[in-house]
Amino acid sequence: MQKDSRVIKTSAPPVSQINAEYVTQLSNKYWAPHVKNKLPFDSQVIEDIYQNEILKSKFAIRKIMLLEFSQYLENYLWPNYTPEASSNGYLMSICCIVNEKFRENVPAWEVFKKAPTHFPHFFKCVMESCLSGEQLGLPLKEQTVLLLFLDHCFNSLEVDLIREQVQKLVSLPMWMCLLPTRLQQELKKVPKLQKFWNLIKKNYEKMEPQDTEQAKKERTFLASLIKKFLVVLLSIPAAGTVSMEKVHYCERFIEFMIDLEALLPTRRWFNTVLDDAHLVVNCQLSHLTDREKEGHLFCQLLDMLKFYTGFEISDQTGNALTQKEMTTLHYDRITSLQVSRHERRISQIEQLNQMPLYPTEKIIWDQNIVPTEYYSGEGCLALPKLNLQFLTLHDYLLRNFNLFRLESTYEIRQDIEDVVLRMKPWQSEYGGVVFGGWARMAQTIASFSIVEVAKPNIGENWPARVRADVTINLNIRNNIKNEWEGLRKHDVCFLITVRPNLLFGTRFDRRQPFVDQAGLVYVRGCEVQGMLDDKGRVIEEGPDPKPKLKGDTRTFRIWLDPNQYQQDMTNSIQNGAEDPYETFNIIMRRKPKENNFKAVLETIRNLMNTECVVPDWLHDIILGYGDPGSAHYSKMPNQIPSLDFNDTFLSIEHLKSCFPNHTVKVTEEDPARQVPPFRIRFPAQNAKGKKRKANEEEKPDEEDLTLVVEPHVIPNRGPYPYNQPKRNTIQFTSTQIEAIRAGMQPGLTMVVGPPGTGKTDVAVQIISNLYHNFPEQRTLIVTHSNQALNQLFEKIMALDIDERHLLRLGHGEEELETEKDFSRYGRVNYVLSRRLELLREVARLQESLDVPGDVSYTCETAGHFYLYQVMSRWEEYMSKVKPKPGREVKTEDVASHFPFHKYFSNAPQPVFKGQSYQDDMDIAEGCYRHIRKIFTQLEEFRAFELLRSGLDRSKYLLVKEAKIIAMTCTHAALKRHDLVELGFKYDNILMEEAAQILEIETFIPLLLQNPEDGYSRLKRWIMIGDHHQLPPVIKNMAFQKYSNMEQSLFTRFVRLGVPTVDLDAQGRARASLCNLYNWRYKQLGNLPHVQLQPEFQTPNPGFTYDFQLVNVEDFNGVGESEPNPYFYQNLAEAEYVVALYMYMRLLGYPAERISILTTYNGQKHLIRDVINQRCASNSFFGQPSKVTTVDRFQGQQNDYIILSLVRTKAVGHLRDVRRLVVAMSRARLGLYIFARVSLFQNCYELTPAFSQLTARPLQLHIRPHQYYSSTEERSRPDQVVKNMPEMANLVYNMYMHMIQSMQQHRQLQQQLLDPPRQLLSSEEPMEADEECPETSPSEEQQPTAAEEEEVQTKNDEEEQDHTKMPEHPGRDSDSGDSDEDGEA
Repeated sequence: MQKDSRVIKTSAPPVSQINAEYVTQLSNKYWAPHVKNKLPFDSQVIEDIYQNEILKSKFAIRKIMLLEFSQYLENYLWPNYTPEASSNGYLMSICCIVNEKFRENVPAWEVFKKAPTHFPHFFKCVMESCLSGEQLGLPLKEQTVLLLFLDHCFNSLEVDLIREQVQKLVSLPMWMCLLPTRLQQELKKVPKLQKFWNLIKKNYEKMEPQDTEQAKKERTFLASLIKKFLVVLLSIPAAGTVSMEKVHYCERFIEFMIDLEALLPTRRWFNTVLDDAHLVVNCQLSHLTDREKEGHLFCQLLDMLKFYTGFEISDQTGNALTQKEMTTLHYDRITSLQVSRHERRISQIEQLNQMPLYPTEKIIWDQNIVPTEYYSGEGCLALPKLNLQFLTLHDYLLRNFNLFRLESTYEIRQDIEDVVLRMKPWQSEYGGVVFGGWARMAQTIASFSIVEVAKPNIGENWPARVRADVTINLNIRNNIKNEWEGLRKHDVCFLITVRPNLLFGTRFDRRQPFVDQAGLVYVRGCEVQGMLDDKGRVIEEGPDPKPKLKGDTRTFRIWLDPNQYQQDMTNSIQNGAEDPYETFNIIMRRKPKENNFKAVLETIRNLMNTECVVPDWLHDIILGYGDPGSAHYSKMPNQIPSLDFNDTFLSIEHLKSCFPNHTVKVTEEDPARQVPPFRIRFPAQNAKGKKRKANEEEKPDEEDLTLVVEPHVIPNRGPYPYNQPKRNTIQFTSTQIEAIRAGMQPGLTMVVGPPGTGKTDVAVQIISNLYHNFPEQRTLIVTHSNQALNQLFEKIMALDIDERHLLRLGHGEEELETEKDFSRYGRVNYVLSRRLELLREVARLQESLDVPGDVSYTCETAGHFYLYQVMSRWEEYMSKVKPKPGREVKTEDVASHFPFHKYFSNAPQPVFKGQSYQDDMDIAEGCYRHIRKIFTQLEEFRAFELLRSGLDRSKYLLVKEAKIIAMTCTHAALKRHDLVELGFKYDNILMEEAAQILEIETFIPLLLQNPEDGYSRLKRWIMIGDHHQLPPVIKNMAFQKYSNMEQSLFTRFVRLGVPTVDLDAQGRARASLCNLYNWRYKQLGNLPHVQLQPEFQTPNPGFTYDFQLVNVEDFNGVGESEPNPYFYQNLAEAEYVVALYMYMRLLGYPAERISILTTYNGQKHLIRDVINQRCASNSFFGQPSKVTTVDRFQGQQNDYIILSLVRTKAVGHLRDVRRLVVAMSRARLGLYIFARVSLFQNCYELTPAFSQLTARPLQLHIRPHQYYSSTEERSRPDQVVKNMPEMANLVYNMYMHMIQSMQQHRQLQQQLLDPPRQLLSSEEPMEADEECPETSPSEEQQPTAAEEEEVQTKNDEEEQDHTKMPEHPGRDSDSGDSDEDGEA
């Protein structure tokens, strides 16, 4: 009955209901933030609400949501909490609201942090209620709420306030609950413990009686709670009815135990107590585990608990145990007589290696493991959680492995359901299957046969490989046929068996359970090896064209999962079960972009099978232990005292302004020579010194604050203009310089980059500086999206980095907006063409020196030529012009003896200026450097003459030649195996968009190389991201919320307290727009140009305000609608948004400078439909730059953003402040938001932004007489648009004016060009409108003749039938066509 509450979708209460509710009436009297004269605090109100609203409704989520949303906790419960006022109802109310905040994923502890005084007392009361629930008459439902609250506390150890209370319950003194013999046995294991224990006993005996009582309660709390749980568990009968409240209590309790066991700080002493209480054994022997239906989830949770109680780790030291140590432990325990301890231990890694990587129907549709999209966040689930800390790297990888596998399983389930329902499987009259529909991504199988089962590898009991042939008939449209024929090697497909019970023609209901309707029986994964040709051979991928095959029948050779095959065969032989491989009737493929799960899972599994080496300085931070600042450069033992900042600083003044707290000593006295590039020697910091955050002033306690700056000259590179190095032109701020400095030093650098603060510029400068300071090191760049990688590359190209050292891996290189190709083969071609170019230069040099023979044939012959002909001439020259004692060299001698005049005759002349000996010598050396570089490059390219195949050359390039290698995190996960095999090496990693990358996809790039002598060669890890913007996308709500899978590693590090450099000046948006989101950051200000440049100062033409929140009421009685689950739409807002876009286009705004964003996919599709209907085919309007969701637009920007917030019943996912920050920060010059204001302004989390938005009028204020490109100011009163129909009307009339004035213009031109002719009757009315100059377009915007013709044809159409434009929603049938209706 209540069991289904996990699956029921809880939609939030609509505004109308909120207003009608009893709670709202009370809140308006007592605590609503907008009410001025509130009534005084009355504790009876809390009791009434608890009894009538919460208890009576059996903790209905809708009631608790209302209370939480009304700011009950923030404004009433906690501010008035005192030990005297505390009561059971009061306590429970607070716990309910905190649990609700966790369910909704909004910050829960902020209010307690602000007023922490009474929290210890409150926590003590919660503990007492947990234990003495029965005596207090608390039903189990209430005790379950308290358990959940406790669990949230234990999962929030990073909050100091919580940690202080919780630590007392899980520290060493809790061992006083152990049996005396067990206690002695445990104390003997670690000699130090006996000493600690004696100390604890001594302190305990010295305590006052009441303190002793309290200490005893704390120390025995968890042991007593376990006893209480066992009483509830044992009261569940073997048969008959069972109270679901008891079952839920037991499930929540096991979840709580798992969470305690899965964190080292809580597990360390508690694991022994848990073992001593024989909890797992008692649970396994309980009746609940035997009950198929009610005990299903309990058994799954118990398996997880069992896994963690026996985890391969030493509880006291926190070190991972090896296979050998675990076996020894196992045999030590066999001496004790407990059944469960006698089972043969299968190590975790063995279990993992035997596990199939493809999900089957048993997992795909198990709601406890892969919950539906309707997961409400109420029940608990048998899922691992990603919190702050992990037990070992193995535990870290395993949790991520399981979650990644389940998230991809959920996506696979959605695909299978979609495809199978499209194919409409029905039962034919003869009992077989007939398909009534079709699907692009699936085909019916004509025949299927297993063709090979290879012998197992030594030491394994599953086949080495299993291959099969699948034949399908592709009698379908050519483009779809090509997609099927284009299946590549390693693409994953799914084999499905359906046996439908529904008779032919029955309708499918997508809201009903899928498996029964479709009659789905089996699902098995497979991997494509290739398509077979007409001789039955696999067609290999390669540069050769594929053979053309006759007919429509195609056969694919596939690999099946050997583990799965083994399990299926064993099951069919031992239990007489059916062989699934003889039943498949559908094969399904998936989009390549979403189909890389198997490769990622294999990568994680391989990592768990290898000695996973993370650098020592990172190990503890990744697991979440120790000093979070230990990897900051100021604490690293190998800090570099002197760094060359190259072109980072633009001048010595710029440098001084970036280090305001330091004294700068320049080694060069002459101001004219104090020019960049600069080398800076930093004061020696002792590694134990305090780290300096970017925004803290350094305390000058005996710390040396002197920087020694040494300007140095870049050696002359040659006489040609292209020899001059490219230079950085950005004037970095002092915070950006701190980020660059940190990135150049060894260690972990975390840069938080709010919108528009130059994250990419900082990243590129770090890369450039590393490249110049450490030419022998290699840097790996990893980003989340191809787009970010392209932006980085385009900026790297502008700096002084030799492009032969750049390489880009993955499929996104085709989108790079440069003529150059940075992919593997693109670079190979570059090297080959560069080699020919350089050899031509060698030939020219040979000719200029009159050396006979063909020396420019290969890199090798060129090398000999350099050695014997070029170097000898240079050495002879140097002996002539180098001053010796007693011999002076004249300035003109430098030029006259120079041996390469003829070669440099094509350089700007004269090469030698003859001003001074020193200058001319510098030029001569530059010329020689130019020549020498030709030969050093040829020496590097020599390998390409020896390696013949493109593949070998590209591997050489990757492993030897490239210094800066870039890829997306997905590519890194997919190709790890190949990269490691090639011997790929790198020293530094820079990650952009780090807060958008999944935890595991951030971790894998650290391990793309084999360790050297057991150590990782990684020296620097620079992560740049913004955890205040949106996290990685997780489609399933349960994994996102319950398992916290959306937490990126970057965010986890920030939560752990790893030091960050927070960039603090933005240069993207107007200062007024920046205020809408800068409250979320530490100290985000504006760069000077935002205040100075005219585009940020002039108002937006046609608008009164640069940003406005426009209230949109229901249209025809409808607000938001939801045609499919979570597919929200709002027609009124869609029409209003498009009307505003059309208005801006009529004023002359360029379409590419406007983007339309919304917070839901459903609305995005609706807006696109409206745009297609009203604008797309009309050259006046066209399409805006983008119509997309806020989530998709992260990382992009535009000048003008029109935003639709859609919801009118509940705030929905905009309550996630990160989404709000992204939405507010996309616009540079103008932001216009359409929303139901009454809903959003009451939302606690959104207050800082919405209080600014609601301070301006809530109806759109426009100035239709201003044009985008005209500069003239006309003072006229603003026009206020009351609603959407009025706006639509106004746009319609402006458009008609525009058409008419265009026609008049055309007629005038016609009259000037042609002899006068009689006007057509249809054109006569057009003259009547001549006295309306303000709606005619300005000069700059007048159309070309071609456009006019187009407009004319359109006009003619519109004259005949005014259907195109007038068909707008603002016209009801009775609104008439009169022009006054909405005239500008």
